[in-house]
Amino acid sequence: MGGDLTPGGPPGGPDTVGTRPGAAPRPAGTPKAVGIVWALLVLNTLGSAGAKTVIPLPRSLIQVVTMGALVAAFVLALVLNRRLRVRPSAFLSLLTLLLVTGVISSARLESGFGALFRCTRLALFVGTLWLLSRWWDDGPTFVRHHVRTYFAVLGSVAAGLVVSPGAALPDLYGGRLVGALWPLTPPQIGQYAAVIVGLTVLLVLGRRTDRAGAAVVIVPSLVLLALTHTRTATLGLFLGLALAIGSLLLTSAAARRFFTWAVLCAAVAAVALGSVLEAWFLRGQSQENFSSLTGRAKVWDALLAAPRSTSEQLFGVGLGDKSFGGLPIDNSWLAVYNEQGLIGIALVAALLLVLGGVALLRPPSLPRACAIFLISYCAIASYTEAGLGDASPYLLHLALAAALLATPAAATPVPTPEVPRRRVPRRAQRSEVT
Repeated sequence: MGGDLTPGGPPGGPDTVGTRPGAAPRPAGTPKAVGIVWALLVLNTLGSAGAKTVIPLPRSLIQVVTMGALVAAFVLALVLNRRLRVRPSAFLSLLTLLLVTGVISSARLESGFGALFRCTRLALFVGTLWLLSRWWDDGPTFVRHHVRTYFAVLGSVAAGLVVSPGAALPDLYGGRLVGALWPLTPPQIGQYAAVIVGLTVLLVLGRRTDRAGAAVVIVPSLVLLALTHTRTATLGLFLGLALAIGSLLLTSAAARRFFTWAVLCAAVAAVALGSVLEAWFLRGQSQENFSSLTGRAKVWDALLAAPRSTSEQLFGVGLGDKSFGGLPIDNSWLAVYNEQGLIGIALVAALLLVLGGVALLRPPSLPRACAIFLISYCAIASYTEAGLGDASPYLLHLALAAALLATPAAATPVPTPEVPRRRVPRRAQRSEVT
């Protein structure tokens, strides 16, 4: 492989998303408690809306758990980083500006007091990422935390499927897989499965994990992804992997072999299982429903046609529940336009452009490939999923990409203690001269 995922590997390129020279000394190692902080951030972004669970969970209880997880993550990160050493980056700076835009738009209370609550949540989320940035480098630490945590979430989905298949595959969602123990929607489950499958495949190609362990993650995740019938996650997985593996073709023989076999298998599947794949992709929808993206286009047209003042066009109406007229927007760009205006759209676009530009400037490596996969997946999913303007799994994916693109800081040299000089008496000095 052209890159190294071990902490302390060689820098991969210019310092745009990573640290500035001399910004912060590199810590000796990443504390294990950092994984707990990351898991708490994942728990917070699971949300509180979804399918009916086997044991009814009040939404207020779920909100207390998710918000409590975020507060605990911030406090634990603060304890781990008591000296407040951070690694300045363009990604976190733009994310902070997006937070400021959200506060400005929410201060008018057009979306109610809930907008200020969401601003507080986003502030804690961004603050926790700043505190964790001290340990950002191109190592595998955060990738492993990401995969393990989301795999645990998928484990709860699989457990719900075993405990109550009827609740996990309800008719309300057209027989698509949902969370029966924790309220998760099919797009959420599909997203988590696609992301960890893509990252695990790249880790295998980079020889950062063994094939048996990777199969334990990849096979059940693909089964759950198929049961969700989530088209966005499936396309994001394949297109994101194609771009990520394509970035390794010149430096990795394993990537070239995998890419060749993947193309051959895809061609055979398209010929032999074309009708089955088409039926799975259409999900029994009519041509009209499919062309309108399951009704999303109607909501988008209504949102764009709604009259807005100049301030609403620039700053939006404040952070909300990503809906318009009581219907979900399901588009990150239009959701950001509605809540944070044109300024918010510019900042989100800058986030993706900065991360993508830095990834292109890095030499071929496994960290770069993982970052390309995450960036491309979020960009693809942004068309039919909301979340790039608020605390969400998509911002967490992009934060992981920023961590992988961060240039490792130089290790702080250990000072050598001075050896005290032995004092020689004057009488001995004269005797040596004579």
